[in-house]
Amino acid sequence: MPANATSSLSQLPPLIVHEDEDLLLVNKPAGWNTHAPSPYANEGIYEWLRHRDPRWASLAIMHRLDKETSGLLLFTKTPAANRSLTHQFSEHLVRKAYQLLTDRRGPQGPVTATFPIFRNGDHYVSDPRGQNAETSFHPEDNPSGKVGTGNAVQRHIRAEPTTGRTHQIRVHAATLGFPILGDVLYGGSPASRLFLHAARLRFTHPTTQEVLDFQCPAPWENQGPTDSSLAFRSRTTSIPMEETNAFRLVHGASDGWEGAYVEQLGSCLLAQTSEPLRKDQIAMLESWSATAGFPGGGIYHKLLLRRVRGIAPQQVSPERVSGAVASERFVIRENGLQFELSFQEGYSIGLFLDQRDNRRRWKCGHVAAGFDLKVPGFESRELLNTFSYTCGFSVAAAAGGWRTTSLDLSKKYLEWGRRNFTLNGIDLVGQDFVYGDTLDWLRRWAKKGRKFQGIVLDPPTFSESKEHGRFQAERDYGKLVQAAVGVLSPGGVLLASTNAAKLDPETFIAEVQAGVRAAGKKVGQTHYAPQPPDFPISREEPGYLKTYWVRAL
Repeated sequence: MPANATSSLSQLPPLIVHEDEDLLLVNKPAGWNTHAPSPYANEGIYEWLRHRDPRWASLAIMHRLDKETSGLLLFTKTPAANRSLTHQFSEHLVRKAYQLLTDRRGPQGPVTATFPIFRNGDHYVSDPRGQNAETSFHPEDNPSGKVGTGNAVQRHIRAEPTTGRTHQIRVHAATLGFPILGDVLYGGSPASRLFLHAARLRFTHPTTQEVLDFQCPAPWENQGPTDSSLAFRSRTTSIPMEETNAFRLVHGASDGWEGAYVEQLGSCLLAQTSEPLRKDQIAMLESWSATAGFPGGGIYHKLLLRRVRGIAPQQVSPERVSGAVASERFVIRENGLQFELSFQEGYSIGLFLDQRDNRRRWKCGHVAAGFDLKVPGFESRELLNTFSYTCGFSVAAAAGGWRTTSLDLSKKYLEWGRRNFTLNGIDLVGQDFVYGDTLDWLRRWAKKGRKFQGIVLDPPTFSESKEHGRFQAERDYGKLVQAAVGVLSPGGVLLASTNAAKLDPETFIAEVQAGVRAAGKKVGQTHYAPQPPDFPISREEPGYLKTYWVRAL
């Protein structure tokens, strides 16, 4: 490791393999794009890293891995490093090695494929019209170990590509008669994932000229391709577990569990499904719980309901199906903070995990590359958290040095929020808790000239009040933004959020910007933040959460 390398990787995501002043090397999990396929999809690992920390704002991608391929992925942090590594890749000076599994016979000895690669619709083929491509394959063992059912066996093969064409290894392996396990696009047998992993990168450091050789074994090594812990480890690589033990483990159809969602909540698992859990699903959950270090941990379940208004809390609260009984109120940690949850308070348990990254932004004071939460002219800052629920945003902001005002139409949830402050040792002096209707209080504060430097606007998609009648996000969000910006200081930051399914991202952004302008302000810096990585968006499981950061001038 170069002398100027970062000496400690504590509190960084586990996927970080190496960092110094010039380079960032990560172990990308399967199922995560190298970069975002569209503006409103999940962030690719590149965007997620670039916007996460100011020191990563200038990251450049040196090479790409397919979404379903895991393994070593290299970024540069400086223009000089970018030039050096670009030259090394283009001149084939970077040594790359992949590990793959196949359930076909495979080669009996080393073999090299030199077939050109040509794009044909949504896949690639070996075709003279394509670009030259070369991959050498080296079998690493004899056929052994059953895969799935029947008499199928797996072969471990090392692939070393000389060139770097899209889908190159996959096409070459399929053309030679041993498609990769899980690669159904190219004739491989169905499996829990694409069993292809970038296991080795060897290159010259752009500053020290030291030869660096990084190796990262495939996640199925010593486990087997059907081991249930693969899914757990893949999901948790982006989460520093010493800081966060609450996240989504299964996100519906995106993870092959249509209509089912599973969350790790400390030592408990909570499954949400439209149908009762099957025995095989319960067994899988128990296996995941053991993998997480909680054998015998509580497995809870609740049915997904379209409407819960008017239903008694005990009828919609999660029920235990296996393992230990959770305390009436138990504590999880998120971004180094603690929050109280409960399975006995009805449909909602006390924290919406899909807002984890946005709470972290308030805590660390950094929204995205080039966008921080400093407000010119204000040394001290106050956050207004409307529809505050159990005050998660308020606690995170207070931990980042903000004074907070939490506003909600439930005294019970405001009291819950006070307990969250106390859990984190935050003095309640200077933290206000206001009971009442959001629009009503926004108008009162506007008349008094009250100003806040930050505002969180995360309303329910539908609500009713005696004073203002019905609120529907699809119809009324812009008016709500206008009222909120009326109490926002010049240069202040608004976090606008909604999970209204009928409000697409483009329309939502337009509504927010129109509301800012209707309040007499200009739209400054902006950043659209989609769902976090553990809530993957796919064609089968479209995105629902939309969050938009705006600095109003």
